Amino acid sequence: MIKLFNTLSKKIEAFKPIDDVVKIYCCGVTVYDLCHLGHARSYIAWDILRRFLIYRNYKVRYVQNFTDIDDKILKRAKEENSSMKEVSEKNITEFHKDMDALGILRPDSMPRATNHICNICSFITILEKKGYAYTTNGDVYYSVLKNKDYGKLSNQNIQEQNINQQGRMTNDEHNKKVNPQDFALWKKAKDDEPFFNSPWGKGRPGWHIECSAMVKDELGDTIDIHLGGSDLIFPHHENEIAQSEAANGKKLANYWLHNGMVNVNGQKMSKSLKNFKTIRELIKAGISPMTLRYFVLTVNYRKPLDFTEDALKSASEAWKNINVALSYEDIENYKFNSFDKTLTNESIEANFAESLNFEIIQKKQKFIDALNNDLNTAGAIAVIYELAKPIKNFINQSQRIKDMEINSKEIFSLSKRFEMLKELTEVLGLQKETLIKESSIDEEEIKLLIDKRLKAKKEKNFVEADKIRSRLKEKGIELIDQSRELTTWIRI
Repeated sequence: MIKLFNTLSKKIEAFKPIDDVVKIYCCGVTVYDLCHLGHARSYIAWDILRRFLIYRNYKVRYVQNFTDIDDKILKRAKEENSSMKEVSEKNITEFHKDMDALGILRPDSMPRATNHICNICSFITILEKKGYAYTTNGDVYYSVLKNKDYGKLSNQNIQEQNINQQGRMTNDEHNKKVNPQDFALWKKAKDDEPFFNSPWGKGRPGWHIECSAMVKDELGDTIDIHLGGSDLIFPHHENEIAQSEAANGKKLANYWLHNGMVNVNGQKMSKSLKNFKTIRELIKAGISPMTLRYFVLTVNYRKPLDFTEDALKSASEAWKNINVALSYEDIENYKFNSFDKTLTNESIEANFAESLNFEIIQKKQKFIDALNNDLNTAGAIAVIYELAKPIKNFINQSQRIKDMEINSKEIFSLSKRFEMLKELTEVLGLQKETLIKESSIDEEEIKLLIDKRLKAKKEKNFVEADKIRSRLKEKGIELIDQSRELTTWIRI
């Protein structure tokens, strides 16, 4: 049984879908710039949720929006001497490039706010008729005091929020709003910005109402799961609930899931601190997309993720080992390939095959149990590593030992583990990446350099020994010091 932490109830609950199709809505990006590490963290987490539901035989309809009209987009358009549409289109294209690189499945639908203006206007009109909205000189606001349940998601106290909000309001806002906590449903157009026609005149929608309208149009009044970052709990998701439930008279979502924020070396990631990391920058710096994905999965989605050089290095090494195992079918010169296709349970000693199959089924169940427990990806990765380790060790050994002998039981065991490894890594969206091609350096040269390094170490010339190690690593050779007298190697 899948269990998820519901922000609304503040507890872990068993997941029970409304009907045959699980309806999920995820708050998407405001398309004014490239995606950053925080976006990667969020969308990778929800990609795991979606993949796991599908793996457990649920039918899923997954919707994620684009906010393509916003103050930030308008500001960027002015800076670039372009239009709101041009800025949006450019960054939507770049968004897809980044998400595709990270192995994130594309949503079933990606509605844009600008394509839902009519729905948004209809939604606001319903709120007006029900007495939840009021108009002030072309602007339309939602009256939070009309909603007795306002604050139930975030546990916000309206009166305290009003006091805090007073100091942040402009004089113009103060004159228009009945209550400081009221929020805009429709904004009157300024002279120099794009607009849409509406019953209240020229203007554009407020941010919160966009999602309420798109959820209703794409998925209906009540959905199974609503997703987003923890920074969206208040005010965005709180306001979504207020709007939707007032207009529709029904619960907006049964489960609210929120991911933790990203820190960089213990500090909040922000442009002002100059520690802002875009996905594009990280990949260009040499971090493979799957290393980044693996790194995100090492921490539970609800906890803060601290991006440090050491943590990333550790993730890179761990992923490298799994990636080697995933390349099992592609490594050349395996002497057992001809046997692989003929080996079956019947051709292997019954007790051995039964024992191995039982072990692998147990690992699969352990993997499922981990993800059933509020998407415990760290626990799932531990199972992946258990499956990958003997395969990776065999590949490394086969590259060191010429004409290595292997019996049918070993081949059978490796093949069965590999089949399960492929199945489970697919659930986590971990995709095999191209291994470093074998360097032109041959075994005789490797052995010669190892001998030179051992001699340098005996002479306590550690600088030279380190240089030789580094030189070999650049050529894709990792040295393993077994003792003072023995050093072995693997290709990486």
